[in-house]
Amino acid sequence: MNGLDVHAAVTRAHREEWARVVAALTRRFGDLDIAEEAAAEAFATAVERWPADGVPANPGAWLTTTANRKAIDRIRRENKRDDKQKEAQILWDDPSVPPAAIEDERLRLLFTCCHPALALETRVALTLRMVGGLTVPEIARAFLVQEATMGQRITRAKAKIKAARIPYRVPAAEDLPARVSGVLAVLFLVFNEGYLATSPDTDPVRQDLTAEAIRLTRLVRGLLPEDGEVAGLLALMLLTEARRTARVSANGELVPLDEQNRGAWDTGLIAEGHRLVRERLAGGVAPSRYQILAAINAVHTSARDIRDTDWSQVVALYDQLVSLDPSPIIALNRAIAVAEIDGPEVALAAIDRLDDKLAGYHAYHATRADLLRRLGRGRESRAAYDKAIELAGNTAEAAYLTRRRDQLG
Repeated sequence: MNGLDVHAAVTRAHREEWARVVAALTRRFGDLDIAEEAAAEAFATAVERWPADGVPANPGAWLTTTANRKAIDRIRRENKRDDKQKEAQILWDDPSVPPAAIEDERLRLLFTCCHPALALETRVALTLRMVGGLTVPEIARAFLVQEATMGQRITRAKAKIKAARIPYRVPAAEDLPARVSGVLAVLFLVFNEGYLATSPDTDPVRQDLTAEAIRLTRLVRGLLPEDGEVAGLLALMLLTEARRTARVSANGELVPLDEQNRGAWDTGLIAEGHRLVRERLAGGVAPSRYQILAAINAVHTSARDIRDTDWSQVVALYDQLVSLDPSPIIALNRAIAVAEIDGPEVALAAIDRLDDKLAGYHAYHATRADLLRRLGRGRESRAAYDKAIELAGNTAEAAYLTRRRDQLG
């Protein structure tokens, strides 16, 4: 096996095994710092040894064993072996901890990282690091903050979990409803990072993250099958994931919705997503945020051609969403739909009012650029494209925006 093959094997193992390794170590040692550092050391060892020794038959088992040894070595160095082993034994054997509804180490890790004792942004950052395996720079870009700030945020979160002795387990059934909203927010952001990766050093679409977010959301749905928002988020993810193979062209450009080959969409995922949306609507309960977003995506995926899209229904759904979540990003997305009904000038006036709130958001400038282009205001459109390209971290999106800018002449 050559060096490129080994590098690909390490990359694949990191994508597939990081969360499993971290979760297994967290359960054994009860310490996120030890788990994270030992996992990172195990992968670093793989980079050193696999080119000479070959890729093991079971990379996950090799990495977990190596990480366990690294963790034990660290504990010995810190002269805390007895305390840590005792704590690990409590985690394994504590009879007071009720059995989880779903026995999955990564799900335990997810609920630990999403504990309500942590601020929401901290939960998301910690989950992206510990469960998603993203680097601190990648997470910092997703949050539009400095790397040092994000690193401190994650470090403080791990310290708080340790100091407060937050348990590593799926909550009891009676505690799940109060805990699930924070978990859904985290899963949504993990999915979004996979759907449109923020780092220029990764694939523009990270199927590992979208697949993991969907898998974990399915597990949460198993815990709360009657929860409308869990079903809504799962439907939203499925309907978005259904379009994944059509979203990036052969030459690495992002393909916008109106240019996608709809024959390449995954009909199985679309059917499942539509079924979930219909089930929630039939329940007669007013939909919440994820259910409305799923319904919007159901409208898009119901149209055989972009010209068949029911834009009036899309705008009506965004009107419902704005009443629940009056965020500037929701207002921006509503304006995009408004442009299809009332024209680009009306939409541009609406999004120009968002400048002070979205000046650092690349999609804001990309949307302005497209509307200005449609209005024939080429010089302003070019400037907006330049700003969008500057802010876009996704390579496929930057390539698409560059082409559209250059087409202005």
